[in-house]
Amino acid sequence: MSTEKNTEKTRLHIRNRNRERYDLNALKEAVPELSKHIKANKYGDDSVDFANPEAVKLLNRALLHHYYGVQHWDFPEENLCPPIPGRADYLHYMADLMGQSNFGTIPTGEKIKVLDIGVGSSCIYPIIGVTEYGWSFIGSDIEPKSVESAKVIVGANESLKSRIEIRLQENADSFFHGILTSDEKIDLSICNPPFHSSAEEALEGTRRKVRNLSGKDAQTPELNFSGISNELIYEGGEAAFIQNMVLESKDFAKNSYWFSTLVSKESNLKKIYKILDEVQATQVKKIPLGTGNKSSRIVAWTFLTRAEQKEWRETRWRDASEEEKGE
Repeated sequence: MSTEKNTEKTRLHIRNRNRERYDLNALKEAVPELSKHIKANKYGDDSVDFANPEAVKLLNRALLHHYYGVQHWDFPEENLCPPIPGRADYLHYMADLMGQSNFGTIPTGEKIKVLDIGVGSSCIYPIIGVTEYGWSFIGSDIEPKSVESAKVIVGANESLKSRIEIRLQENADSFFHGILTSDEKIDLSICNPPFHSSAEEALEGTRRKVRNLSGKDAQTPELNFSGISNELIYEGGEAAFIQNMVLESKDFAKNSYWFSTLVSKESNLKKIYKILDEVQATQVKKIPLGTGNKSSRIVAWTFLTRAEQKEWRETRWRDASEEEKGE
């Protein structure tokens, strides 16, 4: 068996910059503080201590610096610390979906606009989308502190300044209303929903994650992906959040080509498909994701008719592609 096959994370998207094992030497050079969190695992290989929240944050900072050219990235300790390879996969698969809708050509460049619902303090999806595809982003969030943190990140990095706009969602029950105007167009919406329905459920999920990472049991563990309540908890859990988002997306049926969301629990799919049928989505796609030992999926939908899709491609995506080629 080839050793190259062992070093490649074959479940990640083919364009994912982190398909191969992390270059720890390069990452330590990017962020020297990471060195103190690297130690031999049970197989004798150097590895990051993924059970330690500080280590995970430093690793992500190093990944963004080394692989994505982001010089400044920080956010409050209580906020969610995202696993970057998985976040990148979501965007790569959505780029593929838009490419399939565009005769095999992925729409790229700043004319392509993406709405990230729940951008969070780390601003991670917009950072990756700008770097990989040159897209422009609207990042929305109901937490003023997260909005301010994301704005600081955008303002501190020259490559992001003109491509990302962060907007505060003042109504916690809304997804698109209060963020998009009635005539504002986006090409795609993305969302990583809160997946717990209560604080108790979130804590049990944290305990389970700590057991998996460290083999230790803890009554009040630190969560290595941290997360404040609104990032992790929604009344009714993931299923209720997505159903409400789908219902509201109908109000903006002609404002976006594709709407999408991550769905962490397969058992929620039946309810989601039912509501998509009720709102009369014209196309629904399920895209499987797999990172590490975790399987997830994207559900994407559109309300555009075939004629409207054709017009959208010709008026927005063809122009964007031609402009990119001309640069």
